[in-house]
Amino acid sequence: MTGQSGGPVITGVGVVAPNGLDRESWWQATLDGKSGLDTISRFDASRYPTRVAGEVGGFDPADHAPARLVGETDPMTQFAFAATNEALADASLDTDAFTDLDMAVITANSSGGVEFGQRELQKLYGEGPQAVGAYMSIAWFYAATTGQLSIRHGMRGPCSVLCSEQAGGLDALAQARRVLDKGTKVVLSGGTDASLSPYGLVCQLSNGNLSEQYRPERAFVPFDREASGYVPGEGGAILVVESLRQAQARGVRQVYAQLAGYAATMDPRPGSGRPPGLRRAIELALVDADAVPGDIDVVFADGHGVAELDRQEAEALNAVFGPGAVPVSVPKTMTGRLYAGGAPLDVAAAALALRDQIIPPAVNTVADPAHRLDVVADRPRRAGLRTALVVARGYGGFNATVVLRAV
Repeated sequence: MTGQSGGPVITGVGVVAPNGLDRESWWQATLDGKSGLDTISRFDASRYPTRVAGEVGGFDPADHAPARLVGETDPMTQFAFAATNEALADASLDTDAFTDLDMAVITANSSGGVEFGQRELQKLYGEGPQAVGAYMSIAWFYAATTGQLSIRHGMRGPCSVLCSEQAGGLDALAQARRVLDKGTKVVLSGGTDASLSPYGLVCQLSNGNLSEQYRPERAFVPFDREASGYVPGEGGAILVVESLRQAQARGVRQVYAQLAGYAATMDPRPGSGRPPGLRRAIELALVDADAVPGDIDVVFADGHGVAELDRQEAEALNAVFGPGAVPVSVPKTMTGRLYAGGAPLDVAAAALALRDQIIPPAVNTVADPAHRLDVVADRPRRAGLRTALVVARGYGGFNATVVLRAV
């Protein structure tokens, strides 16, 4: 369903991020411009070209899951345990009130459980196969988080995982909408990622887009003249999605936003001479939401931090909305790009922006006038917000966009 009255709604938001271990602390830090970017501390990164990242510090997985599960899972799944607990509590959702087949888990993943996988492979090479735990076959699998959440919360409906890098979090929400349209009652959606191990960082370096700037305050500056790439981060957001009618019948205390529109496209083959697909993804999402460009009050940009990709995004936004016609927010400047967790965190930011009528800023970024964008920088901006657009792109040519509307 689309249009003014259709589409599911977000009733629960859970967050684990480099600048906040729960929804409200992360949101306040974001509005305050407090960055979670710093020199990597989890391992010695002095010999790596990229040394800055958004690490989740002070997180104790034992606070959110039994010790048995902690030992069987990678941090990417442990972050999801915490975010899910918060999202379910936020939505006041009693899972016992639904049958197991009425509830589903649909998440995104990009890196898999690389920290767990590296640890077990080191055991294999150093001690032999008898030292490798049985959960090696599960914990580093890209569907591990979906599976663990499904088991833990008794959600056995049409569960799945989407793998389209940073765009995957929006694709997961679209799949949630599809299964809700077919009769599922509740979906846990969104995503979390954790790829800050030596092996994980080396894998990321292969795309050539990571920043080699060693100063945290200048390492990730999307749309800036000095943009030199992005820095990786970890964490993300889990969202409770259900129909508006059911949410109202349950008497939920907060309906954050309606998932009013969505679209996805692929970029053409490099060298083909055809334009990138991002503009078309934005236009199709507006059509799906029964909206026009003037309806959008704020854009949460992909903000890649790579000069050419920033230029492409700016051109797409200007082509649809007009130069400087809509405020652009890039809160991921405080977390880094979280891959599968990045777009869900932007959706959470958009949902809370609609709730509080405020646009979070980009930090440490001086927008290049050549981009002709109204980038909200350094401090938040009060605004009348009813409709937001979230943009995400994934390595390999994935584009996804979501329109959120206040209810």
